[in-house]
Amino acid sequence: MIRTAASRRHVLHLHHGYSTAGSCIVRAFRTSTVRLDQRAIVYSKNGDPSSVLSAVSFPDLPPPAPRTANVRFLLSPINPADINVIEGVYPSRPSPSTDLSSDASAVFVAGNEGVAEVLSVGNGITHLKEKDWVVMTKPQMGTWVSSRNVRIEDVLKVDSSGLSAAHAATLTVNSPTAYNMLHDVVQLKEGDWVVQNGANSAVGQAVIQIAASKGVRTINFIRDRQVRDNVESLKSHLKALGATHVATYDELSDRAFKATFASWTQGKDVQLGLNCVGGKTTTLMAGLLGENAHLVSYGAMSKDPLSLPTSLFIFKNLTCHGFWQTRWYDQKTLDERLQMMQTLTGLIRGGKACMILPMGVP
Repeated sequence: MIRTAASRRHVLHLHHGYSTAGSCIVRAFRTSTVRLDQRAIVYSKNGDPSSVLSAVSFPDLPPPAPRTANVRFLLSPINPADINVIEGVYPSRPSPSTDLSSDASAVFVAGNEGVAEVLSVGNGITHLKEKDWVVMTKPQMGTWVSSRNVRIEDVLKVDSSGLSAAHAATLTVNSPTAYNMLHDVVQLKEGDWVVQNGANSAVGQAVIQIAASKGVRTINFIRDRQVRDNVESLKSHLKALGATHVATYDELSDRAFKATFASWTQGKDVQLGLNCVGGKTTTLMAGLLGENAHLVSYGAMSKDPLSLPTSLFIFKNLTCHGFWQTRWYDQKTLDERLQMMQTLTGLIRGGKACMILPMGVP
């Protein structure tokens, strides 16, 4: 999580060294005595983030034009997809900015998600005021920045009461993906079952919590770990979130697992499977689904192709879907977006879901 709020601070200049922690890039900086208000993390070409990203400073924003607002970012997450965008291997790409570089050349501001506080609004805006919180709904707006001007159509107001900035900053990607996959494909009822892989991912943990809030039971698959205690600790963590059962991919591969699965579900057909891994583990998981079930793929972390036996389609009438939250936003009205956001924040305020708060990077 990048803390992006603008403040009086020293200019940051890049050293040549970098270090990485997972998908979070940590860059080495030194300071000078020049004072600034605004910064942005930008790149001018695609590539390895540790090579192409740089920090730039820019002047304070001018007054907002009609139907726009000036906003100050409070927190902006670093999602795996953000790294893919910078690398140039993601289908959604940002628009270039020409007002952030010293020579007016085009650069791209990194970041897709974040929460911002309204600084000022232009004419024609009545539902936003100073200090309101907003989240971004237009893809790849560039959120790794101190402040920017936004169109009113590209943001949603979020009631900040009972929410932390970290909750609000992560409301537009992982949690909506989980919520929509659980609601848009199958009409799940209390007592129904869902299976998923990648259960310890941010989406997977949101699926567990949202499903549990509806009385929907989940069977969750995770990678095995070299240290057995780490596996048991992760299983306990997911169960504390509301997971009904947790198993590893190695356990899924065991021939005896089908009997375990049948004892868990008491023979009830599972109608929904969620896949973010691909490869052999998804093939095995799909085999657990019942007749007329749906398999929804929203990721491919293994980078292995999705291979499913024809028999699942012929004899079980399996239906496969792809889900991309960006497409969902494109197809939904403002009222539908607002309703989903209010539902998610209601779950958080009601203590039925805490979602997953990322580690902060000051």
